[in-house]
Amino acid sequence: MEKDIQFLKDTAKELRKNILKMVCAACSGHPGGALSAAEIITALYYGEMHVDPKNPQDPDRDRFILSKGHTCPVLYSVLAMKGYFPLEELQTLRKINGRLQGHPDMNKTPGVDSTAGSLGNGLSIGIGMALMAKLDKKSYRTYVLLGCGELNEGLIWEAAMAAAKFKIDNLLAIVDYNRLQLDGTNDEVMPLEPLADKWKAFNWNVITIDGHDFNQILGAFRKAGETVNQPTVIIANTVKGKGVSFMENKVDWHGKAPNKEQLETALREIENDI
Repeated sequence: MEKDIQFLKDTAKELRKNILKMVCAACSGHPGGALSAAEIITALYYGEMHVDPKNPQDPDRDRFILSKGHTCPVLYSVLAMKGYFPLEELQTLRKINGRLQGHPDMNKTPGVDSTAGSLGNGLSIGIGMALMAKLDKKSYRTYVLLGCGELNEGLIWEAAMAAAKFKIDNLLAIVDYNRLQLDGTNDEVMPLEPLADKWKAFNWNVITIDGHDFNQILGAFRKAGETVNQPTVIIANTVKGKGVSFMENKVDWHGKAPNKEQLETALREIENDI
């Protein structure tokens, strides 16, 4: 197990380096929330979900929805590393006519299960996928990654009510709770606390973890898989810009690309675990 955890840690480092390289090459993008989700995405694609890059439309595959679609560099990075498309293509982020747009597009990019754009839609889409699995008597699970700022959207809470009503236990929502959004802290823009109590009041199974600790992430996935007749949400406490000292907990890096000098500094920090 210790060896497996080290592999996941090393993989998350590669994800972070890819995120920074592609955002720098595009001179545009959202590094902060992509970096905060690196461990979550790594654990999903390398330790939890049943997917096959050679058969991206497998009807029995697990589904993943990046509801906070602007942080797509983390998704593109893991898809390339898994073999859905060449790693070199990461350098085409946000290019005209490219497959790696500023929000994921399921009609363009292999491995993308849902197109993203306006925040708040992903959980409802995930409910539809999970319900379809039940109707078709399929065993696949649906995973939805939400941004904490995204929880300001009323549609999230309408979806939360529906998921509880239909007892959708094959759905797992994960909140990347880095406490920062475009205009400032959550508390400044729209306070979310008591967040766990809100989800519990909507009749969800709630698990709170350190979103950078692989043991806790994988343990939460196991608990979610054992829960019946109730949807589960994992509240993953994370650090925006995780892994890069001058980006961590800095709202400025929500949607700003590093220059080449900043990129080199950031890559050295990630490689050396500074």
